[in-house]
Amino acid sequence: MSFDAEARMQFLYTLRSRGVLDARVLAAMEKVDRGNFVRGIFADRAYEDMPLPIACGQTISQPSVVALMTQALDVHPRHKVLEVGTGSGYQAAILSHLARRVYTVDRHRRLVREAREVFEATGLTNITAFAADGSRGLPDQAPFDRILVAAASEDPPGPLLAELRVGGIMVLPVGQSDAVQTLIKVTRTAEGYDYEELRPVRFVPLLEGMGRD
Repeated sequence: MSFDAEARMQFLYTLRSRGVLDARVLAAMEKVDRGNFVRGIFADRAYEDMPLPIACGQTISQPSVVALMTQALDVHPRHKVLEVGTGSGYQAAILSHLARRVYTVDRHRRLVREAREVFEATGLTNITAFAADGSRGLPDQAPFDRILVAAASEDPPGPLLAELRVGGIMVLPVGQSDAVQTLIKVTRTAEGYDYEELRPVRFVPLLEGMGRD
């Protein structure tokens, strides 16, 4: 299956039906072909609204969740964004159409290497991908206007909260890895942090340290 006009129309219809109404987010989702980020036996299911397995025991999130997280992040053209959990690179590619610069980190070197190959092949030049312990963020590049975390922790990690600019927003799943998780939006204010619960989700856990591959 290819991301042709009919597939795009159905894809966007599904996103709208799930509550994705931001025109800029929808435009970004339309520009990025999810098929470039799904390999192997699941390639023919790239345009379905479902999570799919990728290498290193990880997953590529379902498009509606990617879009809803992006919508909640409220990214603007001058923003510098940090993504924790590169995975396939799909979410970073979406963010690249909305932000000035995207930094993305993953603990699995193979995933970072493969994502870089797709970014280069598709001309996405404003993404910098690192193999690093994402639970610590990227202090050398902080502060960030926006932070998106694509793995669940029990609480928002302190290092990531510290790297968020005042007025900045972080979107992430929180909760036990084997139980229901909640997607939350954290806004940093001059006085501290405001928290808003968005919806139930399920993500792989946020782990410290580097992966073996």
